[in-house]
Amino acid sequence: MISPERAAEILRLYHAEKWRVGTLARQLGVHHNTVRRVLAQAGQAPGLTTVRPSMVEPFVPLIRATFEKYPTLRASRLYAMVRERGYRGGPDHFRHVVARYRPAPVAEAYLRLRTLPGEQAQVDWGYFGKLRVGRAERALWGFVMVLSYSRQIFLRFFFGNAMANFLRGHVAAFESFNGVPRVLLYDNLKSAVLERVGQAIHFNPTLLDLAAHYRFEPRPVAVARGNEKGRVERAIRYIRESYFAARRFRDLADLNAQATAWCAETAAARPCPEDRTRRVHEVFAEEQARLLALPDNPFACEDRVAVTVGRSPYVRFDLNDYSVPPYYVRRELVVEATLDTVRIVDGLNVIATHARSWDKGAQIELPEHIAALVAYKQAARHHRGLDRLHHACPIASAFFVSVAERGGNLGATTTGLLRLLDLYGAELLDRALGAALLSGAAHLAAVRQLLDQTRRSSHQAPPVAVALPDDPRLRDVVVHPHELSTYDQLTTEKDNGDDTH
Repeated sequence: MISPERAAEILRLYHAEKWRVGTLARQLGVHHNTVRRVLAQAGQAPGLTTVRPSMVEPFVPLIRATFEKYPTLRASRLYAMVRERGYRGGPDHFRHVVARYRPAPVAEAYLRLRTLPGEQAQVDWGYFGKLRVGRAERALWGFVMVLSYSRQIFLRFFFGNAMANFLRGHVAAFESFNGVPRVLLYDNLKSAVLERVGQAIHFNPTLLDLAAHYRFEPRPVAVARGNEKGRVERAIRYIRESYFAARRFRDLADLNAQATAWCAETAAARPCPEDRTRRVHEVFAEEQARLLALPDNPFACEDRVAVTVGRSPYVRFDLNDYSVPPYYVRRELVVEATLDTVRIVDGLNVIATHARSWDKGAQIELPEHIAALVAYKQAARHHRGLDRLHHACPIASAFFVSVAERGGNLGATTTGLLRLLDLYGAELLDRALGAALLSGAAHLAAVRQLLDQTRRSSHQAPPVAVALPDDPRLRDVVVHPHELSTYDQLTTEKDNGDDTH
């Protein structure tokens, strides 16, 4: 029960200020049922208030008649029609009013789709944000395949949803299931359907090659019929909530290893939606025997890209540069890439094989390519010397910046540091470069002195160069030995010299 004063306040705010039931209950601290009871006792049904006539009312017959003939007509077009007939209200208010008169779409009933064991699987991509790899920011996509009968899930993450990754997802899923469903359902993504006009479907030729290899039927769902592949849609939502949310992982390989374990354990242990008394892994064991057998060899799903080598012996592939022998400059080659390796081929010959990098702007090199380049073009020596120092001593970049700021000779510094690198090794040189920077003495003499102090403190013999530089000017020099007796004359002349001083 509430006091008469509170009941009067409710009636006043409702009629005079046009407050709604929810607002009255929240602001007055009473239950909304109490507000409704007070209004009902006063003969006022909640929600019905006396308001001034709307400007739209004269146009309501036109709105109703138009919607009867064109039920999906946009409010903006209808607004233009009533404006021409004298309506002076704003578009936002009109849009709000028109929504009351628009006929509601007829609710569609759907049949519950059932499949036989081994008959069907559903395939789709799920987007899971971006992942930073070094300087690159890679889009993270999850390939999902769900067996329609048992609801067994296969999940594999890739950097991007390109066709090669689409194929890799299929091959890995078939190997995980140890069999192939007879029909695979897709929506109208470009990896599956290139073009569609009604029932005329132009499949992606590469997908047809995959289907022929594994002997399954690719089948796209009808346009705007997402319910036909609702199993994979629900699986992706389940993956987001149960697996990916707050997931910690080191890299893509670790994320996929955890996904494989999750599919085999957590996802497989959930109740089967078709039979709640059984687990998914139990139904999958029954379905697995009905799957088609795998072919003898898996489908080849490498990236294959034609590339052109410029003036420098590198090819650009997926944001990074990979080295080739220097005599392949200005040539057209082909890159064949898996998730782990990058092979560069010339016709049938493999000329280079690199570990694949997912970074951005990285320069992946083979030592034999660099050695061949130095021998091929001596002008590259200085540039390669800088690269060698940067790779051997991470602090060398900061040291050269300081040398340049002081106006030092970068060429002489490079040559001297390379000699010290050969004599003392990368670890000691990197330590000496850091100490020179710290003391504000970024020049070659300071580095040489620090290395010599380190050698003496550890009681080591002075380092000796074991070979002359590979310079033809030095290699072809002829040295004529002198007779040692000529040095005896110098001693004799000193003993018989002038005694005046």
